[in-house]
Amino acid sequence: MASAPRPAPPPVTPIDLTEFEAIVDTARIDDERATTTGLVATSNDGQPDLALKGSLMVWDKDHLAWWERAHGTTLANVRENGQACLYYVNRAERQSFKFFGTAEVIDSGPVRDQVMARTIQVELDRDPERKGVAVMVRVDKVIEPGKEPMVRE
Repeated sequence: MASAPRPAPPPVTPIDLTEFEAIVDTARIDDERATTTGLVATSNDGQPDLALKGSLMVWDKDHLAWWERAHGTTLANVRENGQACLYYVNRAERQSFKFFGTAEVIDSGPVRDQVMARTIQVELDRDPERKGVAVMVRVDKVIEPGKEPMVRE
């Protein structure tokens, strides 16, 4: 029995995450209307995990980042298996994006300090001893429903 032909890969298009900055950087889990949310999906040993991240931000044209203060399953998964999907949704605007990439934990140094400096105060207030770490995700694919995916070479 012949296998079905594989679909053609999506076209390679440039990814510039700065175009998402205005919406991603304002997605907060403490939004009183609960209309916008930033979520991170990670996995290890076949066990998926989904977590709200109130500090999700566009770092630069290639990276998303967040301040990881919980030191739980998400952090353990990223350390073991860097593959991650970050999901932004704005229910009021009926808008969503999935960002796929490889995450890296930054335990110390200037980049960790810079991510902490850009983290919203409500998230820093939940980490008064600043024991958090930075997580940086190099995004290789962006999916917006109804549009062609953006895929990095």
